[in-house]
Amino acid sequence: MEKTLKIVIPMAGLGTRLRPLTWSKPKQLVNVAGKAVIDHVLDTLGSLPDPQNIELVNIVGYLGEQIEAHITAHYPQLKANYVLQEDPRGQSHAIYLARHLLNGPMLVVFADTLIQSDLSCLADPSQDAIIWVKPVADPRRFGVAEMNGNGWVNRLIEKPTDMENNLAVVGFYYFKESTALVSAIEEQMQRKIQINGEYFLADAINIMLERGLRMRTCHVDVWLDAGTPEALLETNRYLLENGQDNSAEAAKRKEIVVIPPVFIHPDAVVEHSVIGPNTTLAAGCQVTSSIIRDSILSDAAQVEDVILENSLVGRKAQIKRRAGVINAGDQTIVTL
Repeated sequence: MEKTLKIVIPMAGLGTRLRPLTWSKPKQLVNVAGKAVIDHVLDTLGSLPDPQNIELVNIVGYLGEQIEAHITAHYPQLKANYVLQEDPRGQSHAIYLARHLLNGPMLVVFADTLIQSDLSCLADPSQDAIIWVKPVADPRRFGVAEMNGNGWVNRLIEKPTDMENNLAVVGFYYFKESTALVSAIEEQMQRKIQINGEYFLADAINIMLERGLRMRTCHVDVWLDAGTPEALLETNRYLLENGQDNSAEAAKRKEIVVIPPVFIHPDAVVEHSVIGPNTTLAAGCQVTSSIIRDSILSDAAQVEDVILENSLVGRKAQIKRRAGVINAGDQTIVTL
């Protein structure tokens, strides 16, 4: 019987770039195109060679109990473990805290980036590890994978100074033997290889490469980010344009105008309003006499007499008689 593939998802960050949405919930539970960010991440796993033989290892921190409640409610079929990272000291540190759960193959998936890729490449037994990459126009903002002449990864370089190598690392990794990664992290910590007090996974991987790790690359077709308000809205736009749009059903409602693409939850109440394009209304939303475009309204948000664009509205927030760009956290009240 093949060993269970462990899916390690570090999620202990505070999501400060998405505040005020993340004052009261983890960024992995922020709604985008009708689903929580973590739901889109887990959807990616459907193309694994054996998607039934997996086990989640979730590294959580502040408000982590909300992540556990969400996964328990929406994915009862998945075996899931939870490890608390109270003092976030980087990616490698997060994985090291879960070392007692790691044996055999593992994926490391960072839950603020979404990819679309065929994961069937994991069926090839010849590689010790895989790193997912995407060619970019300017690689100097990213970490990149430097290749040797035989198609293997030679080393990882953080924020290169030149444009020669454009294979940006997207935050998705496979290791055939998770214990080898744990061993490299131990060496990384002993050598105190860190940046601003944090241990980064790229440095542990470079130690593995020095030890002879055979790592291939796998290219992703789509790489999306959900870590900032601007990126979240861009990701919402892409997902609505590529499979999450339900404007045909939404347009059957009376007394509203729908401009595709949109996602309007069946439980949302919309009256005398124009919705879209690129707009998500989550479950329980109430929208009255408003124009909403390029925006995301979270569960049970209420808006009345507003014109919103490029806006994020949190759970149970109430917005009345306003126009422009709004970034409102959960249960916020904004009115004239």
